[in-house]
Amino acid sequence: MLVGANADGVYNYLTLSVGNRHGLIAGATGGGKTVTLQKLAEGFSNAGCPVFLADVKGDLAGLSQTGEMRQAFVDRSLEIGLAYAVDRFPVVFWDVFGEQGHPVRATISEMGPLLLARLLELNDVQEGVLNVTFRVADEQGLLLLDLKDLRAALSYVADNAGRLKTKYGNVAPATVGAIQRQLLVLEAQGAEKFFGEPALDIADFLRVDRDGRGVINILAADKLMRSPRLYATFLLWLLSELFEQLPEVGDLDKPKLVFFFDEAHLLFDDAPKALLTAIEQVVRLIRSKGVGVYFVTQNPLDVPDSVLGQLGNRVLHALRAFTPRDQKAVRAAAETFRQNPAFDTAEAIMQLSVGEGLVSMLDAKGKPEIVDRVLVAPPAARVGPITPEERANVLAASPLRGKYDTPIDRESAFEVLQKRAEGHLSSAGAGPARPGEQTTQANAGGGVLGKIGGMVGGVVGGLFKRENPKRMSTGELAMRSAVQSAARSIGTQIAKEVLRGVLGGISR
Repeated sequence: MLVGANADGVYNYLTLSVGNRHGLIAGATGGGKTVTLQKLAEGFSNAGCPVFLADVKGDLAGLSQTGEMRQAFVDRSLEIGLAYAVDRFPVVFWDVFGEQGHPVRATISEMGPLLLARLLELNDVQEGVLNVTFRVADEQGLLLLDLKDLRAALSYVADNAGRLKTKYGNVAPATVGAIQRQLLVLEAQGAEKFFGEPALDIADFLRVDRDGRGVINILAADKLMRSPRLYATFLLWLLSELFEQLPEVGDLDKPKLVFFFDEAHLLFDDAPKALLTAIEQVVRLIRSKGVGVYFVTQNPLDVPDSVLGQLGNRVLHALRAFTPRDQKAVRAAAETFRQNPAFDTAEAIMQLSVGEGLVSMLDAKGKPEIVDRVLVAPPAARVGPITPEERANVLAASPLRGKYDTPIDRESAFEVLQKRAEGHLSSAGAGPARPGEQTTQANAGGGVLGKIGGMVGGVVGGLFKRENPKRMSTGELAMRSAVQSAARSIGTQIAKEVLRGVLGGISR
């Protein structure tokens, strides 16, 4: 996959068979990181690899539109010995808030207590109470789908603290109240639109178009970035879901999915050690699922060494050394490359022009190549934002139109507990749930339960198949999605004994 060429006209490539060995795109603002990200995304798409990326500034949406014959791009192509040609790519827009793309939803169960605790900025005691709440919900057969379900379950735990104390330890009402207040803050930031159903089906990120090109899934993150903790937690949850649901595939000719994590420093800022360890484990292990993760950030020092060591394919744009810390960053970045005797790497980092980068990719055997000073080839699609009308046209033609657009609110913890309080259901509480109500909050991940849910979802989903599914109405699509989402949630009490996922879906 072409990346660019050096001053001598020698081309630099990324080998697709090691595309799942992860990567790093770094450099100061204005150095060309976004254009490099777009160029790599286009290359993976052309190779038939689906892509997921977060559009932080709104300027990656241009991938959905045909490029322009900019003179700068024409000149750059000629400089590296290529004829510039424009193109457009298959794009699906997503948006946690449902405003600029298809809504992205997850259930409280899928998120899990660890990621929720980080999202809510809970202390150790509060996180412990949250874990108790999830366990009690498991035993009571209470589905935790959205925020009102979690609030209802917390209230139930507080009201029954005396009875639960002997089994789970003390649950102070003040601690529950503190968690409830944090949930109100989260709700005020718009998180209630993220939690609910129909939940995201990871398979919809793994699509190719009729020409065999990988679909580029673009998350509109400009508004999401105003809540950086929600942004980082959401992307971390997505990685955990990919890890949990995708099968082991080993080494492939090309990745099954390439995941670009822009503004990567938000993932690591103020993260506790346990979470950093979990991130390192996911990055290391998800490679065997055929997923490549590429971190995009301003400074390589933003990424912990334990994670940085897993990133084999690297593009480093210019860094500026105005302070002692900056100078240290330049030296550290230079030392991570396999040195090229033709130039001083540390000096070159500070001399790079816009669109020029130090590139070191893995060869076919997984060995880092000697770093080279490369002119990055220009993207073929439009570089920059698109108009609301252009976005609306892409959404109207989306193959997923109608699947996620209508929210579903089925009976779950809030409704069940409300009926119990009204006397319509037994308030004994300690007994087993009724048949059909038994579930677990860990059931929505992968593993055995994920397979069971997928099998049931396939059977139920078959009831909604037509000879020509494109003729299904929006209502029918929403109903099919809701039923399949419900079916995926079906589990057994076996899951009560499965420890919570490290990242909301991965077993601790």
